[in-house]
Amino acid sequence: METKYLKINVADNVAVAILDLHAGEEMLIDGISVTLNEDVPAGHKFALKDFSEGEDVIKYGYPIGHATSAKKVGDWMNEDNIKTNLAGLLDYTYNPVDVTLDIPAKDLTFKGYRRANGEVGIRNEVWIIPTVGCVNGIANQLADALRRETGEAGVDAIVAYPHNYGCSQLGDDHENTKKILRDMVLHPNAGAVLVIGLGCENNQPDVFEEFIGEYDKSRVKFMVTQKVGDEFEEGMALLREIYGVASKDVRVDVPISELRVGLKCGGSDGFSGITANPLLGLFSDFLVAQGGTSVLTEVPEMFGAETILMNRCRNKELFEQTVSLINDFKEYFLSHGEPVGENPSPGNKAGGISTLEDKALGCTQKCGKSLVEGVMGYGDRLEVKGLNLLSSPGNDLVAATALASCGCHIVLFTTGRGTPFGTFVPTMKISTNSTLAKNKPGWIDFNAGVIVENEPMEKTCERFIDYIISVANGEQVNNEKKGYREIAIFKTGVTL
Repeated sequence: METKYLKINVADNVAVAILDLHAGEEMLIDGISVTLNEDVPAGHKFALKDFSEGEDVIKYGYPIGHATSAKKVGDWMNEDNIKTNLAGLLDYTYNPVDVTLDIPAKDLTFKGYRRANGEVGIRNEVWIIPTVGCVNGIANQLADALRRETGEAGVDAIVAYPHNYGCSQLGDDHENTKKILRDMVLHPNAGAVLVIGLGCENNQPDVFEEFIGEYDKSRVKFMVTQKVGDEFEEGMALLREIYGVASKDVRVDVPISELRVGLKCGGSDGFSGITANPLLGLFSDFLVAQGGTSVLTEVPEMFGAETILMNRCRNKELFEQTVSLINDFKEYFLSHGEPVGENPSPGNKAGGISTLEDKALGCTQKCGKSLVEGVMGYGDRLEVKGLNLLSSPGNDLVAATALASCGCHIVLFTTGRGTPFGTFVPTMKISTNSTLAKNKPGWIDFNAGVIVENEPMEKTCERFIDYIISVANGEQVNNEKKGYREIAIFKTGVTL
């Protein structure tokens, strides 16, 4: 029998349509007859009770907002009749929960690149990184030339990463640029890096080199274009040198405990919190149980579900850091005169997400049920294994760049509407519904929509684990195949 709806939590007073439902359809839900008063699109909610104005709407077992007018059982509940309960800053109390994950250890490995400093990469690429946007054209020209000359033999890719910063920035913006570029230079997915500077920028190449700290000088080279004659010839000579080193690297067996994944969603819909995000949560818990690492970001999309994360912090210090993570981002919104709860995009709403709480309670499922072991600022690099929280906005490319920059080997990106982009590490797209996977096979790498088509979540997760290991072994995801690789750096202040 075809499943028409899902009531996610026993406490919920709305259900989610699994298929497009039509006015007049009758369903028996928890022993109560519900007749739809209007059409309800797939992924959207309908009322299981009569609502009075101001009454909380419950989904996932938590309020996702309140009804803005009286509604009847069987009514379509959407952004036109539900409003967020979110406001400004909140005081929080640490109420730690007992977390016990009964997940057996498995002796799984992948084929990775062991670097001289002990870190592991899942790719062996040559990257050309500008210190400032003024030399983007040179970086792109050099990458094109090296690809033509070598055919990328012996390496996984040769890529330039242009950006528009590195000068005319002050304060946090300047530091953010330095941190992200530093993190890229040090990322283990890069077998070789050429850093290209102009010479007169705020992000001075010699200061930036010192900021990077210790690095492998046989694999990382610097060129300041104002200080050389022919920057193309000089750049090619340096690239040939480091390419020669990287092209000799080989993959070796590495325990899965070395794997670090970023958790991200974008173009979410009403199925995100039912299929793809819970799947990532199950995988995240599995990886953590094997000694690996997962990272959750998109702080504004935690608003409304933040206490769930706070109470899973291993200790009071991490709780306090998480409170700061949340309230600092709320302060950022409020300082610009913007509300903290106006997050869902038009695509989110069309897909069945009505409020930020609705979005957040689905979004945070990506990190499963594990304890929070670390909290990082924007641009910080991973220091502890297990589940980490990372400060970054929800913007897809900014957040994905931040996840890669902190040291994640892969970004696992769930989507209900679809998106083709990728950042500087493999950016795997997991669809929340099978229609998207069918219509966009050049975007979607793994379909989680089968979970509402009667494939058990555990079975889907087994296939997902196998697929992630194959990607860690070198199988390309769609953004890599198509060459969709970009970076975006968080900007908060003035441009000079």
